[in-house]
Amino acid sequence: MVLHTIIPMLQAAVQEGRGLVGVGAGLGAGLAVIGAGIGIGRIGGQAVEGMARQPEAAGKIQTAALIFAALIEGAALFGVVIAFQMQGKL
Repeated sequence: MVLHTIIPMLQAAVQEGRGLVGVGAGLGAGLAVIGAGIGIGRIGGQAVEGMARQPEAAGKIQTAALIFAALIEGAALFGVVIAFQMQGKL
């Protein structure tokens, strides 16, 4: 059912001369956000597991997890910005 709505949009984009830049930009932004969500989820899960195994190291683990999450979030932000810049080239 979803293909019945997606295929006409793709055909219209190709016929208008814009190509599939909009589709690529949307996919790029979506994949960047999904990747960041998976990465931050894994960091959170592993940090909690590490704190459960060694409660005395909870402060160091939490600090490292926050730094790693910020780095992943920054990379995802770059991906989304590049995708939106691609969309602006329409």
